[in-house]
Amino acid sequence: MFIAINVVGLVIFFGLAVLLSKDRKAINKKSVARLLILNLFVGWFLTSFPIGREIIVIAAAAFTSVISIAYEGIAFALPNWVNVPQMNFITAALLPLLMVVPFFDILNYFGIMPFIIKWVGRALSFVTQSPKFESLFSVAMVVLGNPEVQAATATQLKQISTQRCVTVALMSMSCVSAAIISSYTQMMPAEFVLTAVPLNVINALMVAQILYPVQISAEEDEVTSVDSNAEKKLPFFTFLGNSIIGAGKLVFIVTVMVVAFIALAKLTDAALAMINPAVSLESILGLIMFPFAWLMGLETGEAFQLAQFMGTKLVTNEFVVMVQAQDLMPTFSRHMQCVLTVFVTSFANLGTVGILLGTFNGIVDKDKNELISLNVKYMILSGIIVSLISAGIAGLFIW
Repeated sequence: MFIAINVVGLVIFFGLAVLLSKDRKAINKKSVARLLILNLFVGWFLTSFPIGREIIVIAAAAFTSVISIAYEGIAFALPNWVNVPQMNFITAALLPLLMVVPFFDILNYFGIMPFIIKWVGRALSFVTQSPKFESLFSVAMVVLGNPEVQAATATQLKQISTQRCVTVALMSMSCVSAAIISSYTQMMPAEFVLTAVPLNVINALMVAQILYPVQISAEEDEVTSVDSNAEKKLPFFTFLGNSIIGAGKLVFIVTVMVVAFIALAKLTDAALAMINPAVSLESILGLIMFPFAWLMGLETGEAFQLAQFMGTKLVTNEFVVMVQAQDLMPTFSRHMQCVLTVFVTSFANLGTVGILLGTFNGIVDKDKNELISLNVKYMILSGIIVSLISAGIAGLFIW
């Protein structure tokens, strides 16, 4: 029964995207169908086949090894933060970014990441018959993250049509940079975090084509390049120093955002309790998101709990939910662990909208910025629907 509900849920999520499309007649049905089939295959392969599961295990082990090395650096400066029975959130999830972010930036500096992005993007475009630049961008956003991916593709963003810029903005809502995935794997099941990444790449491309379809001629369907880091011409150690400082800023930003969002959520709960002790932010969000959570194929109790996490993530960010959920994960069913982890493994929240609007404002012209701003609702819809479909597909194979 629950599997059937999961399947029905996927149909509804997909149908919702089609129903809310800006122009249903313009949807490239062949490309969308190929993306959907590829999505189902990737979810099936990574969760159901021994070799697929082995790939995930190896990837998870690689991330764990990188993090263990990062802890050595943290322990040198702050031994009383690492050599403890239970590390705090900042030490366990965020301080490793001081090594992980520069590591990925170094790969970018020497052109390794641009090379990978280029060929994987081309392969995705060939298989799915999706536009070349959009396919390349969907891969690049996983490696680089916001706002680096927009900066790296600035030349192309300035050249493509205004409508295609909107499509790219929609895709950006589902971005998760590889550098920050290491933090996720310290709080949530690594196997499901890593399964979410390729599903989000495919779904971001598919949902953007459905919600905001754009007709592209053969002459337009060209790719200039994905540049390596904008600071690549700097001397290496100057570049490395800037990268480390940038990682420090990222740690600080995430820390203050988590503290502020959780505190504000508790303040909201306290204010609502003055009206009615039974009312809380979580209960309100749970009611709104409950139908979508139930369609993931969960029992009512777990569905309501998932709905609360889903709503909280959309209003705050994924880190807030991960902090709240990590101690509860062992009490959840395996299916619940899967759909929750995959749903929250993205930057799809209201805060990301502001980041993207600011980023595009600094790159493209006024007309493109205005059209992107007018389509904020589609950006939010894209982030939510991509998260729902990714979680639904992964959950379909995990029980």
